[in-house]
Amino acid sequence: MPELPEVETTRRGLAPHLIGRRVERLVVRQAQLRWPIAEALRERLPGQRLDDIERRAKYLLVHTQAGSALLHLGMSGSLRVLPEATPPGLHDHVDWRLDSGQVLRYTDPRRFGCQLWQDPGEVHALLAGLGPEPLSNAFDGDYLWQVSRGRKCAVKLLLMDQKIVVGVGNIYAAEALFAAGIHPARAAGQVSRARYRALAEAVKRILAYAIRRGGTTLRDFISPDGLPGYFEQELFVYGRAGEPCKTCATPVKAVTLGQRSTFFCPRCQR
Repeated sequence: MPELPEVETTRRGLAPHLIGRRVERLVVRQAQLRWPIAEALRERLPGQRLDDIERRAKYLLVHTQAGSALLHLGMSGSLRVLPEATPPGLHDHVDWRLDSGQVLRYTDPRRFGCQLWQDPGEVHALLAGLGPEPLSNAFDGDYLWQVSRGRKCAVKLLLMDQKIVVGVGNIYAAEALFAAGIHPARAAGQVSRARYRALAEAVKRILAYAIRRGGTTLRDFISPDGLPGYFEQELFVYGRAGEPCKTCATPVKAVTLGQRSTFFCPRCQR
C-alpha cells in the first residue's frame, strides 16, 4: 500500500498540474471502488477551479469553492496527469478532464481506493479522530511517551495506530524502530521517554528522507510522472528476513504483529 511518502510525492507531483486548473467533466468507467464514487463529487466537481491539493494522513484533499474531493490510492492506485488523447487501459477507472487539455487519470487494479466528497466547513468521517501528522510539531517523543503510558500493545502497533499518529505504515514503522534500536514487539508502556524521543526523531528523519527520494517502490507505486520511487534500495530491515543486518551482520528476523509482517534485527533492537 502506498504510504505517507508515496502519497506526499504524489501530491507534490500533481500540484503544478492541478492548482488553478478547472475540471471540465468527469469520465467514470468504473464507479465501484472501495466505496462507490460519491454522487456529490460527480455532481459538484465539474466546472470547479482546483484551488489547492493537500495531504491528510494517506488521503489527498483537492480543494474547490464547492468542497473538496477526498482521494485515497488504496493498495495499488496511482494518479497521473496525461494528455487527454491517451487511450485508457483496463484499470483506468476515472478521468478528470482539465481545461489544460490534460486528464487526471486514476488507475487502480485492485479497486481499493476511493473518490469521495467533503462539503465546505466539514470534516469527512474518514478524517475525524485522526492523530497528528508525524512531520508536524505536535508529534514528538514526549507525546509518544504520554500516549503510551499503561499500554501493553507492541510499540510497533502503537506507532501504526492512526489515532495516535497518522501515516506511519508498515515499512517506515519497521525502519524507524530499527533506527531507534527498539524491538517492535516491546510493550509500548515499557519504552522510556528517551527512547521515544529517539523513535520520533527517526520517524521524522526517515519519512522526510523518503519523500526527498521519491517514496518506496515495492509492488505498485508509481509517481505522477510515471517513474518509480527510489527508497527501496536503502531499507535496513523491511523485507530483508534472513539477510545480514547492515549494521552488525546478524540475520534479520521476521515475525507477525497485528497480522502484518514485521522485520527487525535481534541484536540491534531491544
